[in-house]
Amino acid sequence: MNWELFYLICFIVGFVFSTVSFLTGTLHLNLPAKWHLHIGSDGFHTHGIASFFNSFTLVAFLTWFGGMGYLLSHYSSIWIGFALLLATLAGLIGAAIVGWFFARVLMKHDVGIDPAEYEMTGVLGRVSSSIRGGGTGEIVFEQVGTRRSCGARREDGLPIAKGTEIVVTRYERGIAYVHTWDEISGEADAKAGEVSKL
Repeated sequence: MNWELFYLICFIVGFVFSTVSFLTGTLHLNLPAKWHLHIGSDGFHTHGIASFFNSFTLVAFLTWFGGMGYLLSHYSSIWIGFALLLATLAGLIGAAIVGWFFARVLMKHDVGIDPAEYEMTGVLGRVSSSIRGGGTGEIVFEQVGTRRSCGARREDGLPIAKGTEIVVTRYERGIAYVHTWDEISGEADAKAGEVSKL
């Protein structure tokens, strides 16, 4: 294998992975499991200075390195070591441009998921489908700016009518166990009255 072929292979591999990444990300193509290819920011992603090294920048480096190396080895007669140095420099510049664009433009407003935002205990909601005595109904509530629903049962097994405001006291296996808001606020008022008497 000569240098020209090596550079050409690097360019083709980088270009193919870039194209597949673009098409699967833009067109939302669902490839069969055996052909599934994931080129994403979590491929080699770490925090801090090393975050520059991810699959996007690796693919950009391969493409630019291979392209520049091929052009230099095919169309010029410069020394192989100098061509390798220039190709590596071109690859690093290409990776830096892609890394900068990814970090400053694409991921600028990306916010991680906080599990506490999805905690069900303490959620206020309303019964959308009556909870029968000892049975299951449905509640609707708002969480992280989205209207959601889930199955619900009353903690003490009594029925709750549609439209009643509720509070989730525990959540297990996809079922919210609830009390009515009147019960919860009544208990809070009673406790406050007891404290004021002391």
